[in-house]
Amino acid sequence: MSPTDEPDIAAQAGVDERWMQHALALADRAEREDDEIPVGAVLVDAAGNVVGEGWNRNIGAHDPTAHAEIVAMREAGRALGNHRLIGCTLYVTLEPCAMCAMAMVHARLARVVFGARDPKTGAAGSVFDLLADPRHNHRVEVLGGVLGDEAGKRLTNWFRRRRGQPPIA
Repeated sequence: MSPTDEPDIAAQAGVDERWMQHALALADRAEREDDEIPVGAVLVDAAGNVVGEGWNRNIGAHDPTAHAEIVAMREAGRALGNHRLIGCTLYVTLEPCAMCAMAMVHARLARVVFGARDPKTGAAGSVFDLLADPRHNHRVEVLGGVLGDEAGKRLTNWFRRRRGQPPIA
């Protein structure tokens, strides 16, 4: 890496954090509006335009596939008029599960940036590493841990409230 690459890396980190803040706001909507697990996702095209966004809706919709990532990708597919989301980056507050990871591969996403790691079902490196599996004909670039502490705390507190426990500070 040359010294001229450093500003690009810092600039991309700022962009990633800004979009993760947007995904966290969507996660708040999941909890506030639908009492869903607070996971939010926003899909951005190569030019930096929002083409899809969503939050978990699987409980209220009685739809096991209505994870935030799938909702955002469905919206993006309709907006772009294509099932391929080439050049797009998906920002999601929780590490994708196997279902969502494989949908990302099939959609040909360029990148996925996630917040909190999921040590139980994470499929972007924690439990499985489906996005980097060399047997796929497409690989998605992955960056994890962006605002991960904040995203993880929201998830932990949602589950604590459901169990009648006080939130963590």
